[in-house]
Amino acid sequence: MDKKLFIVFEGIDSSGKTTQAELLKNSLIANQQQAVISPEPSNGIIGNLIRQALKKRIIFSKEQDLFDQQMAYLFAADRHDHLYNDVDGVFKLIKDNYHVISTRYYFSSLAYNCDTVEQFNFIQKLNDRFPNPDLTIYLDIPIEVSLARLQERSLQEIYETKAKLTKVKEQYQQIFATYQGKAIAIDGTQDQQQIHQTIVAQVQAITKA
Repeated sequence: MDKKLFIVFEGIDSSGKTTQAELLKNSLIANQQQAVISPEPSNGIIGNLIRQALKKRIIFSKEQDLFDQQMAYLFAADRHDHLYNDVDGVFKLIKDNYHVISTRYYFSSLAYNCDTVEQFNFIQKLNDRFPNPDLTIYLDIPIEVSLARLQERSLQEIYETKAKLTKVKEQYQQIFATYQGKAIAIDGTQDQQQIHQTIVAQVQAITKA
C-alpha cells in the first residue's frame, strides 16, 4: 500500500500554492487515491480568527512587533489543532487513508512573524515540537511577480507589501538553506503544468519508497 503523505506548499503571497495544491489533489484522486487540502490558517475557530486579523477586520495591537508576536501565538495554537484534532486533523485524515495537502505550515510563521534573531528563536521554540511534513514544496517567485498578482485582488492582507514580502523571501531562503527535512524549491514562474509534473514526480517517488 502506498504511504499516505503530509505535503506542504510554501512561498510568498501569490506564488501559486493554492493552484498547485488543487492540481496535486485532483491528480491523486484521478489515480484512485484519497486526498484533501487542509490549509493554514485552518478552517477552525482559531484559524478564522487569524483570517479576520490578516484582513484587518480585527486589530490586536497597532505595534507591529506585538502584533507579530500575537499572531505567532495564534498560529501555533491553530497549528496544534490543525494537526491533532480528532475530527479533521492532519493525522486523523492520514490514519483514514488520505493524503493531506496543506498550503502553509510552521515555515510561514518563521518567515512572516519575525524580523530579528530573537524573534526567530522565539517562534522556532513555539513550533519546535511540530513534526516535519513528508514533503515541503517551496514555490519561488520574484517580489515583482508577487506584487503584480496581488494587484488583481480586491482585498489585500496586512503582510502584502513590498518591504514585508522582501523580508519574507529572505527568511524563506535562510530557512530552507538549513532545513534537514525533505524539501524542493521550484521556480514558480514556470508554466503551471510544468510545475505540476515536477511535483507529481516527487510525490510518486516518496509514496513508492
